[in-house]
Amino acid sequence: MGWYGEHVVPRIVDVVCGARQTDATRERACAGLSGDVVEIGFGSGLNTRFYPPAVRSVAAVEPADLAWRMARPRMEASTVPIRRVGLVGESLPLEDDSVDAALSTWTMCTIPDLDAALAELRRVLRPGGTLHFAEHGLAPDESVRRWQRRLEPVQKRVAGGCHLTREIVDSIAGAGFEIAEVDVFYEEGAPKFFAALSVGVAVNAP
Repeated sequence: MGWYGEHVVPRIVDVVCGARQTDATRERACAGLSGDVVEIGFGSGLNTRFYPPAVRSVAAVEPADLAWRMARPRMEASTVPIRRVGLVGESLPLEDDSVDAALSTWTMCTIPDLDAALAELRRVLRPGGTLHFAEHGLAPDESVRRWQRRLEPVQKRVAGGCHLTREIVDSIAGAGFEIAEVDVFYEEGAPKFFAALSVGVAVNAP
């Protein structure tokens, strides 16, 4: 990851993605999770407060050791057992059909090979299991898209490879998931180029 990616980006993400206005979105993304869950891009544990009581365990995937250390107080405050099982979404050290649900929040923008990560999620999710997501990506308005295209090279350098123009829902559907529900909107209180969100649930079709 390099020194900047390991020691600076996790702190930036913790502050930006931990802003209070993200709480409602995180709660929406986590609603309905149950059983054994894999969370990719666990980060500093910002979702732990929103795990429903029906969640039995969380297998966390997180590349940054600093983020994992920053997450410790949040994990200790959670009633859900959480273990770190891997570093990258493209290679999940989990058995086929071994988890009931998957969670991804503000993560798919950064994964180098998103298609590979989505294929891995389909592999480890049981048939009929659900992928819960809250992601930012390509805006619905062309005027905002123009700004996203201009700013993406800078964003990728500053934010550890974060893309502004990925079409996340299309990627999820293209991987073979069935989109059960999705809401596309601009998050209040954030610049539109960063705040075009897609929040929803996709089903791992048999």
